[in-house]
Amino acid sequence: MSKNKYDARSVSKIGLLMALEIVLTQFISIETPIVRIGFGFLPIAIIGMLYGPWIAGMASAITDLIGTILFGGGVFFPGFTLSAFIGGMIYGLVLYKKPKSLKRIILAIIMVAIFVNLGLNTIWLTIMLDKAIFVIFPTRLVQNLVLAPINIALLYFVVQNITLRKAIGIN
Repeated sequence: MSKNKYDARSVSKIGLLMALEIVLTQFISIETPIVRIGFGFLPIAIIGMLYGPWIAGMASAITDLIGTILFGGGVFFPGFTLSAFIGGMIYGLVLYKKPKSLKRIILAIIMVAIFVNLGLNTIWLTIMLDKAIFVIFPTRLVQNLVLAPINIALLYFVVQNITLRKAIGIN
């Protein structure tokens, strides 16, 4: 990878990963009013690994905004954009310039699940849907308990697969 994070190759790679995040989130996910099951976290985690927390956070927030503008899916709520930013930051903080070990991948996924998915996003849904948190939280807890191991396995597979590592540029 180039020393300059902002060269044409890096910017185009970030753009492609952002586009992939939008596609995975908008078209290859299952969404209900309370939960979303999807794989849009993968491109953001990869951006975090390659370019660090600030770029991953910004990329995640921008893709949240673009996805909302292009595909709607409800009322825009800035809290979700903040959650997207923080999720990208977490991936970058835990995985950037650090060994891509199973322990670090578990840490990143669990931190996002607890702080972003179960914490912030549950609060945003409580505000938006005007429902008590104890009505929303159990469903979200089950969703995250089921999805966390799947997300860990997927991210670990991407990181450990030599062909994917070379294609993405993970060292």
